[in-house]
Amino acid sequence: METLKNIFTRTSVREFLDKKIEKDKIDLILQAAMAGPSAVNARPFEFIVVDDKELLLKMHEAIGPASRMLPNAALGILICGNLKTAHPKVPDYYKVDCSIAATNIILASHDLGIGSCWIGTFPQVNKMEGLKKLFSLEEHIIPHSVIALGYSKNPLNEVERNLIEESKIHWNKF
Repeated sequence: METLKNIFTRTSVREFLDKKIEKDKIDLILQAAMAGPSAVNARPFEFIVVDDKELLLKMHEAIGPASRMLPNAALGILICGNLKTAHPKVPDYYKVDCSIAATNIILASHDLGIGSCWIGTFPQVNKMEGLKKLFSLEEHIIPHSVIALGYSKNPLNEVERNLIEESKIHWNKF
């Protein structure tokens, strides 16, 4: 049940300590990102790990106000879809595959005592283009989302939340 506790206690963190994340923890987080399922196991994701403060600020400027926590994060991970490695018959599945990788990053981080905040990029073209330009990404590499990571200024949530809404559950019909 530890996995479920990790899911039920996770919250977004927007205020971080000025403390680096250990390399072995970053490696575990990236391993978790790549451990999720993907369409026909195509694994069409790419990760840009950014710990340079100037570059984190430039990412924030490219994304806008929703990323206000990014310059103070220990690092940001830009998750991109790679259309050259995406499912050839349904390349748009990269969007789902990148979302799964992002979720795994967030859950692995929380399990390691590291706060995170998902910063949406896709499908907002201006944010995607800003990141594409900032990182000089080739045409087939599509920015999907950014995860801000760092040690939280406040203790991570340990209270399990029950967010179930019975009205959203339908059995055998809508």
